[in-house]
Amino acid sequence: MKKIIFGMLMAMCTLTASAQFEAGKSYINVSTTGMGLSYSKNEKARFNVAATGGYFLAQDWMAYGRVNYEHLYQIDNIGLGLGVRYYIEQNGLYLNFGALYEHLTTSVNNIYLTPEVGYTFFVNQYVTIEPALFYDLSINDFSDSSRIGARLGLGFFF
Repeated sequence: MKKIIFGMLMAMCTLTASAQFEAGKSYINVSTTGMGLSYSKNEKARFNVAATGGYFLAQDWMAYGRVNYEHLYQIDNIGLGLGVRYYIEQNGLYLNFGALYEHLTTSVNNIYLTPEVGYTFFVNQYVTIEPALFYDLSINDFSDSSRIGARLGLGFFF
C-alpha cells in the first residue's frame, strides 16, 4: 500500500512539473553561494548573490540572463551572463551552460564558461528550490581564477 501511494505522489509531482517547462513560460531565480572553492592561493572567503531571468524557447529548453554580485575578501565583482538550460523532466535534473563576464573593482575583467548541473525540487506548482554544482572556467586566467562550488536558489515559474 505504501508503495502504491508513494508511486501516485511521484506521478503527480512529475505531471505538475512537466507543465512548467513548456515553450512560452517565464522563470525568475535568486541564488546564493558562499561555498566556492578556487585554485587561487590568495582566496580567503567568497559570497555571491545572483538573479536569473529566463524564457522557455521550446519544451525543456530555456534561454536565460544572469546578473550577479560577488564579494571576495576585499574585492567586489559584478557580473553579467547569458546561457541555456535543459531540464530532464523524468528526474528533475537540469543541465546548464553559459558564459559570464565579470568586472572586479581592481579594474580586472574576466570571462568564464559556466557549466552547471542542478536539481529542481518543486515546492508547489510555481516555486522551486534548486541546489546546483557549478564550475566557472576562467578564459583569462585558468590557474588562479577558475572555481567550483555549490549554489542554492529559489525559482519562480509563471
